[in-house]
Amino acid sequence: MPPTPPTSIDAYLAPLPSDQREALQRVRLAVRSAVPQAEECISYGLPTFRLGGKAFFHFGAAARHCAIYGALERDFEDELSDFETNGKGTIRFQPGHPLPLTLIKKLARARLARTRASR
Repeated sequence: MPPTPPTSIDAYLAPLPSDQREALQRVRLAVRSAVPQAEECISYGLPTFRLGGKAFFHFGAAARHCAIYGALERDFEDELSDFETNGKGTIRFQPGHPLPLTLIKKLARARLARTRASR
């Protein structure tokens, strides 16, 4: 029987290797700080923040990296020059080389603004 998918961010983070768990916890806390009114949930199997029922920030872990999904990497090219992006909104980073907290906060606020504008 396949494992039960996580229903909370805590449940998503719990089985991860400690370095990935700590890196993603940093992302989580930075987004909470930037958008304190946002709600946490799991969407598409990923830790997600939403506001007013609309998801605006996804993040997660893969076998060899951590990532933020749906990001606006083109708007932050200079600040993301040390990180891997794919041109489709994914920013990959290694747990030992995390994104700066100030950048995560900027990304969260920018994603929220873009999501609100698209309504």
